[in-house]
Amino acid sequence: MALAEPIHRLTEAEYLEIERKAGFKSEYFQGEMFAMAGGTRAHSLIAMNLGRELGNRLRGRSCVVYNSDLRVRVESAGFYTYPDLSVACSEQKLVDNQEDTLLNPVVIVEVLSDSTEAYDRGAKFELYRQISSLQEYLLVSQRRPRIEQFVRQVGSEWLLREAVGLDTKLVLPSLDITVALAEVFANVEFSPVSLHPERQPRN
Repeated sequence: MALAEPIHRLTEAEYLEIERKAGFKSEYFQGEMFAMAGGTRAHSLIAMNLGRELGNRLRGRSCVVYNSDLRVRVESAGFYTYPDLSVACSEQKLVDNQEDTLLNPVVIVEVLSDSTEAYDRGAKFELYRQISSLQEYLLVSQRRPRIEQFVRQVGSEWLLREAVGLDTKLVLPSLDITVALAEVFANVEFSPVSLHPERQPRN
């Protein structure tokens, strides 16, 4: 019986060398690379709207908003990924002089997609929680005007808050700012939501 060939696991340095030359984005975890899927029109619009609102509110402050072009590394887990948005304040720590991988975000934002929602809520958030600088994690819906906000508490606890509706505002205590959901979801066309998608009528 032929023996299976061992899988070559990449080092972090090998991943970065490959990733910096690649024409698409990939996450890295435990020696493996995972290609990331593209987003929808609504996904892109929501991320841009929220990034603009955060940037406007933080103008003149020491905090900077980054889009998904900037990688984030979870040092304790050796995990590399591209959040939809990240916010860093004061002294920003980067992996090396390439300045393309952030180590100390204060806020991370993920716009939820059908294919990634379980991951963003579960394994990915578990990894993000290992970032000591992280104070808030936002999960933004594409289906309706809703933002779930996880705020770090004393110890290892996270408090869940919800902002729902276009007339609602979201307060971010770590940044001392407020953003209006009407601005975050401006020009977004929401798809009908069904609790039982398998029961949708067929054409």
